[in-house]
Amino acid sequence: SALDPEVVGRLIAPPAADGPLAELSEREREILKLMAEGLTNSAIAKRLFLSERTVEAHVRHLLSKLDIPQSEDGHRRVLAVLAHLSAVHDKR
Repeated sequence: SALDPEVVGRLIAPPAADGPLAELSEREREILKLMAEGLTNSAIAKRLFLSERTVEAHVRHLLSKLDIPQSEDGHRRVLAVLAHLSAVHDKR
């Protein structure tokens, strides 16, 4: 799939030192970027040569660090990606 160059630039930009992504580890930010590209946990695991269980743990940790609670009303992965894009956009 094709992505807008501006969107890709935002995805690969380093996080702001004081933004919501500042608490994420480098691996968690990497996984969040791949989530933003639309990859599933299985696809992320293959891309990073990790087990799916390891990716699931990283996703759980980053959702917790971003303070995205479990809810029946929202999709946590989408909310995490939106937080990522918002943080990158705010930095500009």
